[in-house]
Amino acid sequence: MTTSTKIAIVTGASRGIGAAIAARLGEEGYTVVVNYATTADAAAAVAGRIEAKGGTAATIRADVADAAQVARMFDRVEAEFGGIDVLINNAGMMQLAPIAGAEASDVDRQIDINLKGSLNTMREAAARLRSGGRIVNLSTSVLGLNLETYGVYAATKAAVETLTRILSKELRGREITVNAVAPGPTATDLFLNGKSEDLVARMAKMNPLERLGTAKDIAAAVSFLVGPDGAWINGQVLRANGGMI
Repeated sequence: MTTSTKIAIVTGASRGIGAAIAARLGEEGYTVVVNYATTADAAAAVAGRIEAKGGTAATIRADVADAAQVARMFDRVEAEFGGIDVLINNAGMMQLAPIAGAEASDVDRQIDINLKGSLNTMREAAARLRSGGRIVNLSTSVLGLNLETYGVYAATKAAVETLTRILSKELRGREITVNAVAPGPTATDLFLNGKSEDLVARMAKMNPLERLGTAKDIAAAVSFLVGPDGAWINGQVLRANGGMI
């Protein structure tokens, strides 16, 4: 099967890292399904940019926290494109707060999107991906830093890493790899919102390369894992953080 016949679903792909991953896979010849929950115009713009460069893309609305919506998304992709080869679990949210002060609604939403959302899509992918498929989950390098106020967010991503390792073993015999990419501080709205310039500058200096990551940096790591050169990597977490940890 050539890259041009492979179908990739990228969740939360209307902006930031997800949009960069969708664009990179589109450039590499995948048919890209740009998933979004609320920002239809932004998702359409991502698909439009892929198609303007000669690629093929479609947008599908689905809240990954809703298992029924996820199942319908996979149904539609199979019906329209004939199968699914790649799942990129990028959809996520982050609400920083001390553990003692975390609002119940913020805790629930992070668990719903980051953990349950990833589980919902992994469950569908485990049943539907064609032989030789790829699953890449997005985690965070914050897990190694134990930073204050990141407790709930980091906990959801720790669970995603555990699911990654276990699912890689459960898919034995199907030539499907399951890995995770764990970005460090990356210059996206998700990271930058609510942070002072001084804090952003200090976090940029935390790695030896002394800069924030870019969405394209993370997309490159994902591209490696889904491509032929990453075929022997399975059940691993690739920490894409410039050497921060």
